[in-house]
Amino acid sequence: MGDGNNNLIGDNKFEGKAIVTFPAESMIVQEGEVCLDMYKIIQGRAEMYVGYGTPNEVLIGIIGPGACFSELGLLMQAPAIYTVIAYTDVYAIRVTEGRIGDFIQENHSSILQIMKNMAKNMVIMQHQILALSEELATYTKKEEDDTINQLKKDLLKEYYLSGGGMRGKMYFMGNNKK
Repeated sequence: MGDGNNNLIGDNKFEGKAIVTFPAESMIVQEGEVCLDMYKIIQGRAEMYVGYGTPNEVLIGIIGPGACFSELGLLMQAPAIYTVIAYTDVYAIRVTEGRIGDFIQENHSSILQIMKNMAKNMVIMQHQILALSEELATYTKKEEDDTINQLKKDLLKEYYLSGGGMRGKMYFMGNNKK
């Protein structure tokens, strides 16, 4: 497995652990699917995306040794909120529900990293929700304005067609000055 100098996999501290490998460019976790395992990268790099493979794809980060991912599936049995793709060959410790207790005892710093990662994801999502809400509000405002203008035109058209005079005719024709 390596000489232990440049290859972390050969390090004795990983002996007996559930080590899994993912070749470069392979999908490790897919957004929207439930993955009940969490992973801690011990060697290699991976990319994290939201909207992977869609026109709205966004790279949200590149993670490497020490980083944990897919914690939401392990902790809540919830669908993944991002896709993880191996950028290089990735070697990771696979943490299952049955091994989470041992993992916590052996990886205190990882727990803090997991909490920071979750907090960062919440901040990113809050920012995205705010941006989406603002964008939606502009569309809704435009739609409301268009609806109001159409209602005015329909009302004035009705007024004009029923003999309402020149003011209705001018508005109906596009000269909507009062």
